[in-house]
Amino acid sequence: MSGGLGGLDVAILTGYFAGVLLLGLRMGRGAATLADYAVAGRDRPWWLVMLSIVATETSTVTFLSIPGFAYARDLTWLQLGVGFALGRVAVALLLLPRYFDGDLLTAYELLGRRFGPSAQRACSALFLITRTLADGLRLFLTAIVLEELSGLPLWGAVVLLGAVTAAYTFGGGMRAVLWADALQFLVYVAGGVLALLRLDELTAGGWRHALAAADAEGKLRAVSLSLDPSDPYTLAAGVLGGVFVTLGSHGVDQMLVQRYLCARSLRAAATALVVSGLVVLAQFALFLAVGLALHAFFAQTPPAVPLDRPDRAFAHFIVAWMPTGMLGLLLGSVLSAAMSTLSSSLNSSAVTATNDFYRPLLRPGASPGELLRASRRFTLAFAALQVVVGVAGQWLDASVIASVLAVASFALGILLGAFFLALFAPGAREPDALAGIGGGLMMMSGLAFGTTLAWPWYALVGSTLTFLCGVAAAALRSSAGNVAGRA
Repeated sequence: MSGGLGGLDVAILTGYFAGVLLLGLRMGRGAATLADYAVAGRDRPWWLVMLSIVATETSTVTFLSIPGFAYARDLTWLQLGVGFALGRVAVALLLLPRYFDGDLLTAYELLGRRFGPSAQRACSALFLITRTLADGLRLFLTAIVLEELSGLPLWGAVVLLGAVTAAYTFGGGMRAVLWADALQFLVYVAGGVLALLRLDELTAGGWRHALAAADAEGKLRAVSLSLDPSDPYTLAAGVLGGVFVTLGSHGVDQMLVQRYLCARSLRAAATALVVSGLVVLAQFALFLAVGLALHAFFAQTPPAVPLDRPDRAFAHFIVAWMPTGMLGLLLGSVLSAAMSTLSSSLNSSAVTATNDFYRPLLRPGASPGELLRASRRFTLAFAALQVVVGVAGQWLDASVIASVLAVASFALGILLGAFFLALFAPGAREPDALAGIGGGLMMMSGLAFGTTLAWPWYALVGSTLTFLCGVAAAALRSSAGNVAGRA
């Protein structure tokens, strides 16, 4: 059993933090305009963009909660992975070419060109609010590990992580984020593999026993044919719902769209996007395997204090059972998974606020340098907001991963519906788009808070409701115009 952080662990973590901060400062030297800060010169190779996509969506929620899912349940999370992979193909075919038609900085500029500034800002505001809530909860989950290890109060751990992430994002912009993401991808995958090897070593009977125990308890089930709409882990919810979640998350979420705009070409962006789906599916399999191994290990060696939530299972194992050196690497993995997502969130939120609100509303004649400075100030502002949400996360009763994905899917369905209006409703105008967004928001609020509908359906249902409300508004407006014309 580990005795806590040793000198080697501290050296590893200190070196990691110092390396990321220096990378941010070094990369930030080349940023002279908002475009440099936001899309890194639009000349990044496909493999770097791909690693950044994967690292961005692989937060601490993936690293800690997915092992917790298999620890407490089974392998049905893989159904979502299949839907996520298929959804990327749809994004590459349907939405990606639109983003390379002109020099866009945010996804919502596309709506501004099609409908007008009000529709653009409505969707930008929805993105900013829900992104801050979801990533604040991700920050909270990461802070659990620091809390257990260091003895810091939870709020102190949240503040520390938020401050370090904000520092290198502030300095380097998207250039730093992309390269830091690539480094963090390697670190957290190595951490997952090392944990699996350590669990095999500590569990009597090793991995073979873990599989046998999982099979005996039904934990190897990967497919559920249930049609219960309140269950998020069924084949229908995973594949069909997962496709629409990905159409939203990877198709209209600024945090990921911004990465495609960094690629050298449309083809490079499409390659990065599609390959990332296969890598993410493999990651899910790795972290679910860790969860099965944790189940077998803790059945033989129960924690001294019973775990109050599955999310804590992997964190507890890392802190209590990883030896010196490996403990530092695993903690670096946890922090890597968190910081890759949080830095991307801060950068995309800052760019969206600057490009879609600050520049057109407050400073229409602002110089490139002023816009760059504004974006950096917004980076710090959104970091502070995420820290507030992270501190509040300790009073959340539900599974953190379910809460994060529910918040994200709620917004993405409405945003996706607005994009569907832009693409498939040629008669729709800006008032119709706003009516669709407003109608979708009200009806989805009713469904989210008044029913047991599972979160993977939010994107499909939300996009459909938003699209239908917009189409109905366009039809009523056209009908009213025809009546007025005849009169």
